[in-house]
Amino acid sequence: MDTYFASPEKTNDSELVTEIEIVSNNPVMSGLLQSISGLLAILDENRQIVAVNDSFIQMLGIKDQENVLGLRPGNVLQCIHSEDKPAGCGTTKFCSTCGAAIAIVSSLEKNTPSERICAITANRGGQEIDIALIVKSNLINIEGKRFVLLFLQDVTKQQQRAALERTFFHDINNMLSILVGTSELIVDEGVSEYSRDIYQASIRLLKEVSIQQCLSQGDSCDYLPAWHEFTTDQIVEEILSFFKNHPTARDKNLEIARNYPDLSIKIDISLLLRVLCNMIINALEATEKNGTVKVWLEQDNNFITFCVWNAQEIPQDIANRIFSRNFSTKKQDGRGIGTFSMKLFGEKLLGGKISFSTSEKDGTTFKFSYPV
Repeated sequence: MDTYFASPEKTNDSELVTEIEIVSNNPVMSGLLQSISGLLAILDENRQIVAVNDSFIQMLGIKDQENVLGLRPGNVLQCIHSEDKPAGCGTTKFCSTCGAAIAIVSSLEKNTPSERICAITANRGGQEIDIALIVKSNLINIEGKRFVLLFLQDVTKQQQRAALERTFFHDINNMLSILVGTSELIVDEGVSEYSRDIYQASIRLLKEVSIQQCLSQGDSCDYLPAWHEFTTDQIVEEILSFFKNHPTARDKNLEIARNYPDLSIKIDISLLLRVLCNMIINALEATEKNGTVKVWLEQDNNFITFCVWNAQEIPQDIANRIFSRNFSTKKQDGRGIGTFSMKLFGEKLLGGKISFSTSEKDGTTFKFSYPV
């Protein structure tokens, strides 16, 4: 039998039965199969399955693992190319670029662990579906025989979401760039008294999309701040405007001290407002009806510090993880990004310092210090 990639040789029936018994009678392998919640298959040197765990069986929708013993991974996963050659999975012209086949063959040839992303088009119930898997392959010796531990993680949804995000941000940034350019021309021609408002709004929207893209990237954020001079008066007016009709401020008192230092700082205003507004929103959400949140500015040597206070204490166990991404005391999905973004934007991108103090007596104060 010919092959385009891996060996077409298969284990004879009697030898396959022996291998299955070796694995099933080994306490270490039995423990692995019972304890690992992800997808696990054990292959022999000819890439044929000699054992799978319950998660693998459930994913395939079969009742008995005996139905897959002796088959190769692609055949079991119903890859649409697995029947292109008589020897099946690993031998077709598509297998040389298959992550699973590469990982398995690499482990067998080099006797080392291997990990790849595997993109499979599978035939399920007469329909072709695309599946993305992280495949980890590792060798183990049992009673003088080599076996492959094959760990599979389904990352189809994550891959699809990442692809959609890339497409969305690419397309929306292109459209917004056109909007900014066109509105700038309208301003230059003085067509309407509202043209400058439209131009400023389009710039803000473009910046906001860039910030959202940065958040989706997390620590690998490549956002480039736009540095401009802003006075403390301008910053306070921006905060007042933002919370004028904000739902979190309804039935609560937001007090912004007006005796702040009269300064001008060079900063990315979009990032600064993201940090400060997150501080204030968190404080308002923690404040009871008719309660008060206080905001003030302090100057200390070469730093200006923006302070936000509310009367509630943060419990110590929550305070320990307050800046962890995805950690939240709220049950809804997608929470836990606000305080994380404070650190990301305030410290990594702006070069300031985020801190907080909390106690039952003094309440909670968040601070953002920025060099003047």
